[in-house]
Amino acid sequence: MNPQVDKMTSFLVMDVLEKANEMQRNGIDVIHLEVGEPDFDVSQCVNEAVGQALANHETHYTHSLGLVELREEIAQLYKREYGVDVDPDCIVATTGSSPAILFLMLMLCEPGSEVILSNPGYACYKNFVLAAHAKPVYVSLSADDGFQFNVEEIKKSITPKTAAIFINSPMNPTGTLLNPQFMAEVAKLGVPVISDEIYHGLVYGGAKAHSILEYTGDAFVLNGFSKRFAMTGLRLGYLIAPKRYMPTLQKMQQNFLICASSEAQRAGIAALRDTSDYHAQMLKAYDERRLYMLDRLKAMGFRIPHNPEGAFYVFADARRFTGDSLRFAFDVLENAHVGITPGIDFGSNGEGFVRFSYANSIENIREGMNRLERYLQKL
Repeated sequence: MNPQVDKMTSFLVMDVLEKANEMQRNGIDVIHLEVGEPDFDVSQCVNEAVGQALANHETHYTHSLGLVELREEIAQLYKREYGVDVDPDCIVATTGSSPAILFLMLMLCEPGSEVILSNPGYACYKNFVLAAHAKPVYVSLSADDGFQFNVEEIKKSITPKTAAIFINSPMNPTGTLLNPQFMAEVAKLGVPVISDEIYHGLVYGGAKAHSILEYTGDAFVLNGFSKRFAMTGLRLGYLIAPKRYMPTLQKMQQNFLICASSEAQRAGIAALRDTSDYHAQMLKAYDERRLYMLDRLKAMGFRIPHNPEGAFYVFADARRFTGDSLRFAFDVLENAHVGITPGIDFGSNGEGFVRFSYANSIENIREGMNRLERYLQKL
């Protein structure tokens, strides 16, 4: 057994989800507020694009980097929303954003390299780092500071072994949007920055998500279609990279994936061209759910140190109720029949917190909040 694999941890939200699914198979009704997957179906134009691709027999390999039309549409998106010029030949379409993370770790790291991550932060980053025989180095984020990065703390963590810095905005699990001043400063540190922008397009209350490409062209961007376009099962993501890295990334793509699904790529083109109205409807619904969930959780006694401005999560301080977020999450599941994610899944600074997803209908969220309230009243 590879010792690096032994160091990897379970994705705890999946443990909760699998237990919830088992309960449902046994006839128990569970409200899912744990998993970060849009409850919306794909838009009609995406549905039609997949059907048309099949009807046209577009079921063969594409260019390894992805269809030119898709990469051009992605470049136009970044020009339209951030005012930056992206060369379509500096984009690689992948089967979701996860392979892109793995490609970057394999390319940038060597045994003993260090990669700077946030604590709390997305649970899976560290496992990609370990897969590359590198070491995760954590920078603490504080609820009192709105879970914002401090560039001085990052500077203290940089060593000759530092291979990359991961940032994520809007952030999972907190919904935080990173400060533009921080993004400008981190771009100047002389260390490759990997900016996970998968939740771009899901921002509320007039706030704006910024791309790292607004501050430097010498950075890596992770993005995809799962969250903004509710296309999780179609598995389509992409990576934007500086031109000098593209031959290496293309070589890895050719060997490890060959190409992203041809049908999914056609769906991605349709999504980028035609779904603005549908996306606006989703965004309005998410915001309604976000505000409702915040009000209910605060009324129950959860402390919300930072109202989420993006993504579809509320990261709630549950220390009034528990010091063991994993046990608390499973207790809520078993007794209230509501799935939530333990904060420890996102790092030691997440202990005592729990994450609620509002990627569910307002009716289900209302029922989930009612069940949770009754459960807390019995504690």
